[in-house]
Amino acid sequence: MGSIGRYIFRTTFGAFLTISVSLTALIWMTQALREIDLVTNQGQSVLTFASITGMLLPLLFMFIAPVGLFIAIMHTLNKLSADSEIIVMSAAGMTPWQVFRSYVVVAGVVSLIMVALTTYLSPKGLRTLRDRIIEVRANLVGTIVQPGRFVSVESAVTFHIRARSPDGQLLGVFMDDRRNPAERVTIIADSGSVLESDTGTFLVLRTGTIQRYEMTNREPSTVAFDRYAIDLSRFSGGQTKVRYSLRERYLWQLLFPDPKDPILLEQPGLFRAELFDRLLQPFYPFAFAVIAFAYLGSPRTTRQNRTLSIAGAVGAMVLLRIVGFVSTVFGANVPILLSVQYIAVAGTIIVGLVVIMRGVVIEPPAFVVEAFTKLADRLSRRYATP
Repeated sequence: MGSIGRYIFRTTFGAFLTISVSLTALIWMTQALREIDLVTNQGQSVLTFASITGMLLPLLFMFIAPVGLFIAIMHTLNKLSADSEIIVMSAAGMTPWQVFRSYVVVAGVVSLIMVALTTYLSPKGLRTLRDRIIEVRANLVGTIVQPGRFVSVESAVTFHIRARSPDGQLLGVFMDDRRNPAERVTIIADSGSVLESDTGTFLVLRTGTIQRYEMTNREPSTVAFDRYAIDLSRFSGGQTKVRYSLRERYLWQLLFPDPKDPILLEQPGLFRAELFDRLLQPFYPFAFAVIAFAYLGSPRTTRQNRTLSIAGAVGAMVLLRIVGFVSTVFGANVPILLSVQYIAVAGTIIVGLVVIMRGVVIEPPAFVVEAFTKLADRLSRRYATP
């Protein structure tokens, strides 16, 4: 690239990073709030909460990156047009294709990022997220040893301890179990300790009472004990084998699946749809770059309205993404529909490149421009400040 090409690359790629990172952070915050119970109910620190929910970032960035590139290219083209730089480049003998090559390089870099995300980083992040959440929620020991707090381990099981001694003893242990609708069990003990063994994790209570209240009996039964053990694994669900979802599979696991894979045997259509969608993701940056430049890359004077061109580019981008989404959803049941998204992306790129190489200016029909102008004038008169 020459100096102009490097200038366009720096401007576009800088805008892409700013837009994509900002949008990813914003959406991450909304998604992370779903796991806020890790802090409020599970007794985890804010740092642990951020490190766990941060595993969503690769997946979010994978979906946002093509759109961020599209917005960045439109921003750059509007800036070049507003400063009359596109007209100067055209007057200097640069063809639209020569200008577009810089955007192809940016799209190539974004596409390589998409390859890394779809192949490894996004599934790895989702796997780590699932494993960490299971680990935190299964670690009942770290949950109940929060002195002075009532902690709901399950929807109907509540733990509370008064204090924790320096040697690790739990003082003033309270447990209320309402999981059985026909019976309520309340356990109170002076002290307790956690013992871990090969058979599981146990809470050993000392000097306390067990109160059982049955719905069919008005009087509760109370039993005093000197030593009583509770198997904590029955609350955490024990160690179970994790079956990763399709989004959590690496690309090579989709390309060369295990013939005995349960999901492949039960839902082969979903397996195929996820593979086709994953393979197509790196091509969206090129398609969106072609759309943006085809609509906004032609030289125009500052008096020419670009609003309709921007609206057309956004509409084409949204339509292409909707076609891909619908093709993936319905292609799970009708495999032939999976090819529609490939045809749409390939057709968009081919038609767009022809438009760019021939220097065709995509503009709406005259009657649409006239109707839009009249509508804008009417709205401006109605809402104009007196």
